[in-house]
Amino acid sequence: MQKIKKVVLAYSGGLDTSVILKWLITTYQCEVIAVTADLGQPEDLSGVEEKALKTGATKACVLDLREEMARDFVFPMMRGAARYEGRYLLGTSIARPLIAKALVDVARREGADAVAHGATGKGNDQVRFEFAVNALAPDLTVIAPWREWDLMSRTALTAFAEKHGIFISSAAKRYSMDANMLHTSFEGSELEDPGNEPHESCHQRCVPVEQAPDTPEIVTVDFERGNPVAVNGQRLSPYAIVKTLSEMAGRNGIGRDDMVENRFVGMKCRGVYENPAGTLLYKLHRDLEGICMDRELLGIRDMLAVRYSQCVYNGFWYSPEREAMQAFMDKSQETVTGSVRAKLYKGGVWPLARTSPHSLFSEDLATFEGGDYDHKDAAGFIRLNSLRLRLYSAIKTQAAGK
Repeated sequence: MQKIKKVVLAYSGGLDTSVILKWLITTYQCEVIAVTADLGQPEDLSGVEEKALKTGATKACVLDLREEMARDFVFPMMRGAARYEGRYLLGTSIARPLIAKALVDVARREGADAVAHGATGKGNDQVRFEFAVNALAPDLTVIAPWREWDLMSRTALTAFAEKHGIFISSAAKRYSMDANMLHTSFEGSELEDPGNEPHESCHQRCVPVEQAPDTPEIVTVDFERGNPVAVNGQRLSPYAIVKTLSEMAGRNGIGRDDMVENRFVGMKCRGVYENPAGTLLYKLHRDLEGICMDRELLGIRDMLAVRYSQCVYNGFWYSPEREAMQAFMDKSQETVTGSVRAKLYKGGVWPLARTSPHSLFSEDLATFEGGDYDHKDAAGFIRLNSLRLRLYSAIKTQAAGK
């Protein structure tokens, strides 16, 4: 076994990472620094540091990464119109490169020679964490206990915790969940069979549509160069915008999706995702682009958005292709400035009006009440653009006659 002196562990305080902390100490005879990332998740993080120290960590810290996540990860991803397989808004995926960056930063500061994570050998997160660490600090060793140990069940983990005096909550968890400022994901339990409906407890951020208010809520979001900057006329920090819109959309039942997706590691998985802020921002941002972006530019951006989304989902945030695509995405957003007013009602987002100082919409050209447009110009346009169709028709006729 490789000699490891000091490890920085991505630590949540739950059963898995608490066991991992003690397992690292007993297996590698090393120091462990526990790092918890505050990404705006709903859970209470008080007491996490104390628990880590009691479990054996030499140091423990909670890092407030909320503004950094919103500004440097969520907003760039939204400028890229990212939706994996056309639906998933990448709430878990976008957090992993930031957590990995935080682990590397602490490892450098503390002189650690390894980092560790609690992702299993079946999922995407192991790939995302390790790709990011390899890109940022290829000299660091990455330890993935789920690929090394024999504790392959909750029963085994619980027994290990009891043996080593690690406190674990007595409350049974129905789902495997991940949460941050953007979303909450649910996997496991009845969701492992795509033919089962989700249990009613599978709600955290979005109220069931049937329980959403009967009165629509109106919201206006201002954007500058593709980034949301204000809600209902009030300028807010990036994290505050996400938090505000998450609460607003969630109470109107907006942002819930139940889907089967293709994991990067090769298997299909079924998950329920609640991403109220992301759903709302995606729709309003896209609506504003309709008047601000040139047709061909928008078309190319949408084609690239597919590859961009795959980069985020598959863990290639720090790759040259994602960085190059990001440069294009950001260039495309230079004129995406303005406001969108929308109605939120029973799970739906209905844009009502949009304005922009860079609008490409010409009322003089679009109006049915005259204007300067010469209808005769369309004849030449049609004749030239249909030339290839007429030639193709002639060739088909000729070929059919032989």
